[in-house]
Amino acid sequence: MSAENWNEIEQVKKEKRHELILSGVSISEKIQSFGLSDELFNCKTLNYLNINQTCLESISDEIGKLSNLTTLVLHSNKLKHIPVTIENLTKLKILDCSFNELTTISFEISTLTELTRINLNSNLLTKVPCLSANVKLSSLDLSNNKFQVFPDVCYSNLNHLAEIKISKNSINEIPAAISVLPSLKHLDLSDNCIKGVPGELADCQKLKELDLKGNKLNDKRLEKLIDQCRTKQIIDYINQHCQKSTKNQGSSAKDSKNKNKKNNKNDGSNKNTDDDAIDSITHKLKIIHVNNDNPVIKITENIKQVRPYIVGCIVRNISFNEENFKKFIQLQTKLHDGICEKRNAATIATHDYDLIAPGDITFTAKVPTEIEIKPLGRAKMFTAAELFKRLQVEADNLRREKKRNVYSGIYKYLYLIEGKPLFPCVIDSNNQVISFPPITNSDITKMSVNTKNMFIEVTGLSRQVCRDVMDELLKELITQGLCTSTENSNQSDHNLEVEQVKVVDMEGNLKHIYPSRVDLNFDDKIKVIRD
Repeated sequence: MSAENWNEIEQVKKEKRHELILSGVSISEKIQSFGLSDELFNCKTLNYLNINQTCLESISDEIGKLSNLTTLVLHSNKLKHIPVTIENLTKLKILDCSFNELTTISFEISTLTELTRINLNSNLLTKVPCLSANVKLSSLDLSNNKFQVFPDVCYSNLNHLAEIKISKNSINEIPAAISVLPSLKHLDLSDNCIKGVPGELADCQKLKELDLKGNKLNDKRLEKLIDQCRTKQIIDYINQHCQKSTKNQGSSAKDSKNKNKKNNKNDGSNKNTDDDAIDSITHKLKIIHVNNDNPVIKITENIKQVRPYIVGCIVRNISFNEENFKKFIQLQTKLHDGICEKRNAATIATHDYDLIAPGDITFTAKVPTEIEIKPLGRAKMFTAAELFKRLQVEADNLRREKKRNVYSGIYKYLYLIEGKPLFPCVIDSNNQVISFPPITNSDITKMSVNTKNMFIEVTGLSRQVCRDVMDELLKELITQGLCTSTENSNQSDHNLEVEQVKVVDMEGNLKHIYPSRVDLNFDDKIKVIRD
């Protein structure tokens, strides 16, 4: 295929550039009309290639010619497979093929010994090759696939592997050999089919974040701890109560039995203490019903073609300290990367409610040049068009200055609105833009450690996803005690007051209300008070 329709590729060749990003609607239309030009694979100077948000279904075997690539990003396309010639990319450090339709990954990926990060999130994979030779691997993301068996990564020579994410699969067992990973810090196995946890998990000395939520564990005490407590408490419980399944199981079991017999009194008192600690945790979430004085969110007709859904609520009488406020910000980042699918499915925005002009709020879409916002952390007003261009320039400069191969922070979300004729925005009664999803909030309504009332809005492509994200955010806020105002002396008891907010069309017809009777159903873990 001639490159005459691919000016982007011709420019890279002419100027011998090291980076190329092909993204969005216009690129997708070119691929559909002309196919991806083979001239791309003659750009031998490239070390960073990013093709995302397109209709691309396959990559030519010629990609093996790009031997200088250190970063290959192919997320959010329609790829069915990765060619075996990837084995020629011997300098490759980062591989991101998330949000595609991959059903298999070839053995050749295991020969890339320079790889530090592999992201295969949201595909159709059931297995990956043994990665024991990928000795520099530090991060592996296999979430949202179809795995039934834990990936073959439990090797002591993988001494850089710090992060494993395998949430939303069908894995039924955690291998005891996981304890050999010397640097494992973050393990996400949420929403799988795990029933038991091996005691060896407690031997992962550096494990700081463990997520096992959404599994139907046989040990209900452990399940309750996982839903309500932090990783350290969970690890301590696993260490004390979960059986190890080592090769010397017979002698280990015998030693354990003798030890338990010797310390029977202590074990009994510890068990009672554990039970009391778990049972004493009682979180209460009170729903304040909407009244005629409450503001409503109005949605315009044109938002349907951009980002059609929004849910909102007000959290009253909250209390932060410096430590919890920092964790509150980190929680939003975690949810954006997880349940929000890197802001592809939904975006969370939190505001100091007392800084929002009294009156109704409007969720609409406008031409980028007509949206004016004072972005978080910035001193001046920008149109959305100006801000988008500014962020693009900053992102490129930062990557070059820091010698990074990927975008970070809000810069990594720019592709979500690139090329769109209308941008979404949330406007208060004074016609001030308080939110520009999925990019940023306004500095005018910025949250702080002194915030007492918080307005939360979640926008996205599905109403149910928006509700699920809001549920998860409120659940984490109360179970972690990040902003609850409690009068109880027991610091494990957290209270939250959530006020309903209606969403209506421009004629005032009710579309939905949050939280409704179908929302915030947390079983017995959180007591929801619905007056």
